[in-house]
Amino acid sequence: MLYRLLLGVLVAVVVSAIRPPSAATVTIKNNHPLIFYHGRWDSSPGTWWTGSGFKLNVENLQSLALNLGLHTTSPFAAIGVSINNAPFFTVNASAGITPIPLPPVSSAARGSTTLVRINVEGSVSNRINLESITLNANAVLHPYKPSKLVFQFIGDSFSSGYLLPMGVDQAWTFIVGERYGAEHRINAAPGAALTDVPSYGNVHGISYQYFKVEDTNYYYTTDHNYTTPWNFARDQPPATHVVIHIGANDSAQNVTASQFVQVYTDFLARIRKLYPHQPIFMLTPWGWPTSDGNVYYYYQGQYQEVLNARTTLGDKNIFLVDATGWVSYEDVFPDSLHPTVDGQVKIANEFTAWMENWGLSPNASINA
Repeated sequence: MLYRLLLGVLVAVVVSAIRPPSAATVTIKNNHPLIFYHGRWDSSPGTWWTGSGFKLNVENLQSLALNLGLHTTSPFAAIGVSINNAPFFTVNASAGITPIPLPPVSSAARGSTTLVRINVEGSVSNRINLESITLNANAVLHPYKPSKLVFQFIGDSFSSGYLLPMGVDQAWTFIVGERYGAEHRINAAPGAALTDVPSYGNVHGISYQYFKVEDTNYYYTTDHNYTTPWNFARDQPPATHVVIHIGANDSAQNVTASQFVQVYTDFLARIRKLYPHQPIFMLTPWGWPTSDGNVYYYYQGQYQEVLNARTTLGDKNIFLVDATGWVSYEDVFPDSLHPTVDGQVKIANEFTAWMENWGLSPNASINA
């Protein structure tokens, strides 16, 4: 009996000796103070609205995996990943463990920090439920220093990455933020009107939904088919510039011009309470271009009326951006008339040029 016991111990020791040790890792819980969350997250924590995500500044980074919970979009949510400000690439993230591919670490880079940026790409089906993050054993989190420039974009399908292969990461809103080295928050939803009316499957308009954690698709999520107020104190750092492009779906839902002006005016009054000193930029429509060379616009002259209503109240920090002529038929998908990838770049070019003329240059030292 003793012989058999000793033999068993010996076999166990030998097997243990020849089995390679498992790679050691470190688990970062979702409430770690050095995870820099951006966009809108609920308490699970889970993302809402396109472009929401987080940033990590990691020393000695060699491996990274996301551990995602059951509220993650099934079968997956497309996420954009950027390493050290390199171009974003797409990873399909599912509930469970999702490894994030990283570039090889050179010996010269060991001991340095790596900036990891992750966001949800989709304008819909864009929920990730972050439970924890797994890093290699000797990885160390450091604080992320956000940009001093923060763009808040508000809009509809034109601003959300609708139909683009990489979603919001190829939208003009995101491109502009990248050019300025800015933080960007994008609250935009395909099919949504500004007016609080049902529109293309959205049960509420942006004038209602902007003030909620959830985006306009909350109604279809069986685990979370309700809305909760968004605490704007969580938007840190606060927005420095507010950019709004909206109205196409109001027109499609037969909201009259006078109704639209009133809704937009009331919306801006609420926005101004949130952002009392920040400049607000209202884009006019770039319209619906057609193959015959015509461009059809909506609410012509009405955006000026909205501006007039604000300036009459003494608001001197609101500006009308005339987007007439920015988009032609060559810049849109023919079956939907929404801007293509190249069309989004063209819009970003036009808006950047307008902002430079206004006085904000991408070359400004904003991170000093």
